Amino acid sequence: MLLFLGAIGMVWAGCEIHIAHSEHDDGRYTLVLEHDKGCEILMDHNASHILLVAKPYERNETVQTPPEGKESDKILALAKSKLGDPYAPAKAGPKSFDCSGFVYYVFTHNGYTIPRTSLQQSKAGEKLSREQIRPGDILAFDTHERGHVNHTGIYLGEGKFIHASSGKAYSVTISELDKGFYKEKFRWGVRISPKHYTKKGNKQ
Repeated sequence: MLLFLGAIGMVWAGCEIHIAHSEHDDGRYTLVLEHDKGCEILMDHNASHILLVAKPYERNETVQTPPEGKESDKILALAKSKLGDPYAPAKAGPKSFDCSGFVYYVFTHNGYTIPRTSLQQSKAGEKLSREQIRPGDILAFDTHERGHVNHTGIYLGEGKFIHASSGKAYSVTISELDKGFYKEKFRWGVRISPKHYTKKGNKQ
C-alpha cells in the first residue's frame, strides 16, 4: 500500500508509507509500517484514521526571549478566536483542525516551535501536575485509556480548556477539566519554555 499526502504547514513535500509486515491473531490485526524519515504518522483514534504528513522543516532562527507582556494572553486570544471552527482529521488550520493541529496552529502563530502530534506535544516541555498548570499551558489526555496520550488542548484557567474535539461538538470548543469526561482522562500539563520561541510565527 502506498499513500502520498501533502505536508501540513508551510512546506509541501511527498510522503511514502508501506506495510512492511502484518499479523493476524484471534481477530486482531497488527501492521508494521515503514515511512520516510522526513514524515510522521498521525493517529486519529476516534475516526480510525492513519495519516502520514511531512514534518515541517526546522528553522535556523536565533532563539529569543518572548516579547514583553503576557504571552499566555496572546495564545488564549488566538485560541478563542477559533471557537466553533470545525474539527477535521489531519488539519492544522486556518479554518479547521484536529486536536494537535489546533494546538500546533495556536503556538506556531504566536512564534513558538512545537511538535505536530499530541504524543510529541505532551513531551515538548516541562511536565506539570493539575495543581501546577496555568493559562496557556498544553494539557495532555489519554481519552481511550490505552496508556498513551492521544489528545491535547490549551488550558484557559478556572478549570476550563479549549480544544478541537472529535466528539459531540466536532469543533473547537471549551470543556471542563475537573468534571465530566475529561477529569479522569487528564494525564499532565506541559509548559512550553522560552527556548521554543522564535522571532516570528508562521503566517498564512
